[in-house]
Amino acid sequence: MTEEEFWKSWFAFWIVGGGPFLLGIISIGYTLYLSRCHLDAIKDALKNSRYIYLWGPSLGRRGVIWSLLEIAKIAGMVTWSKAYIRIGDVNAADLESFPPYLKRLLVIDTAMKVIGFTWLVTVAVLLKFK
Repeated sequence: MTEEEFWKSWFAFWIVGGGPFLLGIISIGYTLYLSRCHLDAIKDALKNSRYIYLWGPSLGRRGVIWSLLEIAKIAGMVTWSKAYIRIGDVNAADLESFPPYLKRLLVIDTAMKVIGFTWLVTVAVLLKFK
């Protein structure tokens, strides 16, 4: 397949547009699932953390967009914990006793976001040098 034929194929369509879009939709759905089904367990596991202490009563009650942002913030706190311990948003003892199944769910959420962003940047670079 020549280069010109490739850019007109369905395979190129799914690599360039369909894949990142589909991954983004799945990521939004997964994040909403976490905010609706697991947010109370996450708040209980991080009850001594400053972020949960300050925002805990309103977490999950401010609408869909805020729920997405809150889960992204909490997933970042659990995934990249050293930075948030230094900032003071999360308690180190809470992270040590954080349930492994919740951590796995939050790592999957973070991985989907990082992979989707990386994919979009790669597609943008490929299209720039097409």
